[in-house]
Amino acid sequence: MDKFYNRELSWLDFNCRVLYEARDKTIPLFERLKFLSITASNLDEFFMIRVASLKEMVNAEYTKKDFSGLNPKEQLEKISTKTHDLIAVQYNTYNRSFLPALKQNKLEIITEYEKLSKQQINYVDDYFNREVYPVLTPMAVDSSRPFPLIQNKSLNIGALISDKKRKDKIDFATVQVPSGLPRIIPIPSDSPEKTTIILLEQIIEKNISNLFLNYKVLCASPYRIMRNADLTIDEDDASDLLVEIEKQLKKRQWGEAIRLEVEDSTDKRLLKILKRELVVGEEDIFKINGPLDLTFLMKLYGMDHFENLKEKRYHPRQPEGIDPEQDLFEQIRAKDILLHHPYESFDPVIDFIQTAAKDENVLAIKQTLYRVSSNSPIISSLAGAAENGKQVSVLVELKARFDEENNIVWAKKLEQSGRHVIYGLVGLKTHSKITLVVRKEEDGIRRYVHLGTGNYNDSTAKLYTDMGLFTCKRPYGEDATAVFNMLSGYSEPLMWNRLSLAPIWLNNKFLSLIKRERENAENGKPAEIIAKMNSLCDPDIIEALYSAGKAGVKIDLIIRGICCLRAGVKNLSENIHVRSIIGTFLEHSRIFYFANGGSEEIYMGSADWMPRNLHRRVEIMFPVEDNDLKQEVKHILDIQLSDTEKAHIMKPDGTYEKVDRRGKVSCNSQQYFMNEVAEPLKSRDSTDVENRIFKPTVSRNLPD
Repeated sequence: MDKFYNRELSWLDFNCRVLYEARDKTIPLFERLKFLSITASNLDEFFMIRVASLKEMVNAEYTKKDFSGLNPKEQLEKISTKTHDLIAVQYNTYNRSFLPALKQNKLEIITEYEKLSKQQINYVDDYFNREVYPVLTPMAVDSSRPFPLIQNKSLNIGALISDKKRKDKIDFATVQVPSGLPRIIPIPSDSPEKTTIILLEQIIEKNISNLFLNYKVLCASPYRIMRNADLTIDEDDASDLLVEIEKQLKKRQWGEAIRLEVEDSTDKRLLKILKRELVVGEEDIFKINGPLDLTFLMKLYGMDHFENLKEKRYHPRQPEGIDPEQDLFEQIRAKDILLHHPYESFDPVIDFIQTAAKDENVLAIKQTLYRVSSNSPIISSLAGAAENGKQVSVLVELKARFDEENNIVWAKKLEQSGRHVIYGLVGLKTHSKITLVVRKEEDGIRRYVHLGTGNYNDSTAKLYTDMGLFTCKRPYGEDATAVFNMLSGYSEPLMWNRLSLAPIWLNNKFLSLIKRERENAENGKPAEIIAKMNSLCDPDIIEALYSAGKAGVKIDLIIRGICCLRAGVKNLSENIHVRSIIGTFLEHSRIFYFANGGSEEIYMGSADWMPRNLHRRVEIMFPVEDNDLKQEVKHILDIQLSDTEKAHIMKPDGTYEKVDRRGKVSCNSQQYFMNEVAEPLKSRDSTDVENRIFKPTVSRNLPD
């Protein structure tokens, strides 16, 4: 058995775990719709970036194998097989589980136009003529009209048409389904308690003859393509990075076609034309038994009157460590403050920036921004801070994938308001999450720092699990200043106090921490590693973990997504356990625990154990030093390692299975934290709290 699991196949396994949640009938029906929608959007991004990159390698005749022993062509073959299987399960779930369950709950999605009643047909035809027809642009293809450019991810209707006067000649025509119109169209129902909907493409397909009045429509079917959307930017030759990215974004719509989706009933002649004109191979054609692009299910989730089929909406609570009525700077001076999102509100982070922007004693605000919301209150505060006399420096990472446009908008807004905007270091993405506020106080200048594992995005902070730390300890402040000086002036300090940075030496820091645990195990000292992250695929880190595990280090990994390490393999990784938690919230925090011979160390940060994070990005890892906060973090890890509801355990062959619950106390870690935060700390039973505290020697609910 190979020591490493392929990165791309591991990602597909992750998407299968999300799909598992969509198929879990213990979850409310509308929540399952969301999971199925997420698998579809995940797959789109995977093809646009990862599959596109592999295809470029094959086209360039690049044959080098990855660390799992597969060359690009072999990877594409395995990806194609696995993706076809995954899509078959997606649509089996949609057709055989969701449609009947929705209908049973008074929501019917029309699958066969022919079964509409006369009243419904009249309504749909009228809707087409009033709302849809004026927006459509039919395009025929003949000797004078070439095959049109089909936009990336757009939904289209292809048709074969013949001139009524020349019936022997067959032409191709296409029309794009307008993205500006709602895809879900409510229509009259046969019962007042029932909701009936039809999809926009069905209406267009059945009325397409109205677009080609002098032709006979022989057949019509929806189709959708995925294009290469990976931006290629030569930063060394780009005189203005913002302008260069804007130019590349326009090309994203017209990259090489790498995937074609059609209905499985599509006419063979029509499919042949699409295949030829779009230049896609047979292995890249996906014949779908149902509506193309299942992301519409997220819109379905937003429909009113179905709250009984959804989880009760969770509202983050005010962190107990912060009194909103008291001065935030004063509270940070008193003690470091830990935040656990989304269970605890992101508002204190927003308040931190807003307060600093208005505080007459604040001299400067510096912040890194990777992904921000479309109406970010943080951006608004930064824009207003300089008007109040503050020095404002903001690093906006323009290269945050699929957020480039949004980030360009904010960068321009900040520049136009006179703020100092940095675009990062050439060749590196700035992925770190840090804010520095410099304040003049009675005893001199004090630096307040916020460090986090997630983006400064008030919207995703309600959906992603992340950690944050407020501190004004001098070593952190000095390091934070050094970070921003490095980003704005390329000046690298000779030494750092607390923060560890990539790509400078974070990789070596992790390797030395793992090596230390191995040496402690060899010398009979307490040795344990617990690491929580999004992905693990760095070969050096994996080899170091294998070595530590063989020496007797107990290693628990909580990895949501990609994991190229194989767990539980005899004579390789018997001491290593891997679990992936897929739940209501997206697990996003990065936490690293090292037993260190009994002198425990805990770190958090922005970096996963991936080559791109450790070598090609600016990342920050920071220690948690306060003993009370350490206990909080260890408690979080302990509960996640005890999860029996949402955890998937990796088997030695690289596959995952749900935890065997027999003889174990039921635990949904995300629900546990929601309940715990709702219960004031002072009212909790002291013995219960003590029992919850993590102990490195505790026996967890892991398989033998």
